[in-house]
Amino acid sequence: MPDHKQVLRGSVAIILACLLWGTTGTAASFTPNVSPLASGAFAMGIGGVLLVISAFRCLKIDKAKLLSNYKLLVVGGMSVAVYPLAFYSSMRLSGVAIGTVISLASAPFFTVLLECLISKKNIAAKWFISFSVGVAGIVLLSMGKVEDSTQHSSLLQHYLGILLGLVAGLSYALYSWAAKCLISQEIHSKSAMSALFGLAACILLPSLLFTADNLFATTSNTAVALYMAIIPMFLGYILFGYGLNYIEASQATLLTMLEPALATVLAVVIVGEKFTAIGWIGITLILLCLLIQMTYKAAVPVTPAVT
Repeated sequence: MPDHKQVLRGSVAIILACLLWGTTGTAASFTPNVSPLASGAFAMGIGGVLLVISAFRCLKIDKAKLLSNYKLLVVGGMSVAVYPLAFYSSMRLSGVAIGTVISLASAPFFTVLLECLISKKNIAAKWFISFSVGVAGIVLLSMGKVEDSTQHSSLLQHYLGILLGLVAGLSYALYSWAAKCLISQEIHSKSAMSALFGLAACILLPSLLFTADNLFATTSNTAVALYMAIIPMFLGYILFGYGLNYIEASQATLLTMLEPALATVLAVVIVGEKFTAIGWIGITLILLCLLIQMTYKAAVPVTPAVT
């Protein structure tokens, strides 16, 4: 059973990953002429290839264990492939803030359902308290955004964006749960994450033949594409996989509520978006949610993985 220091270390790794992921919306805003499908496919696809290369030795060691858990690999890999397509499309249709909020706020709920219904884990009451605080913060954050009167989108597009955000949340929960299940089978975290992302890369990268018209059209577009693939995706998911060695998937996805808060701050400072006092109260509640999670475990722990 992981001790308090290990849980804290895992939580810090997840939070660092969230800090990196929180920059993706702002980065993508600098390439409005690039399809969100291309942005998501390239970032996650190339990130997956880099993960496989970096974990090649671990993959050779864990090959037999991975193949014996092929069902988890397929479910997790498909979920990784769906996530960036749904996430970036949601941000394009409903806005960076709303797309991020819906995707990240729904993921912990879906993860708890998976852990309760499939993994038969008992979720601690303090998880529900922190979840409620975090959701309240997310709601206030989304309410506190001052809309730009020059931006117009149809109601259908707005609701489609919300629906895609929920799809992103479900797919994120699925691959987090699958990764945790693999790690719990004493598969190294690098092997688990790189196997899932490598499988997703086989699906995502070929799709660029149909969506990547403007992906490398300018120096700015190229720089953003490479940044999102190497920093938030590659480095971020190495940190995320490391964190899953010590904390449950439900706690990990709850910690990712930091991402929309950071995305909001970057949107204000860099992009120039505006938020009312309600939005800043929401950010405070999200940070309180994180503080609760740093103090308490979210679920009954499983046998730790070999690291």
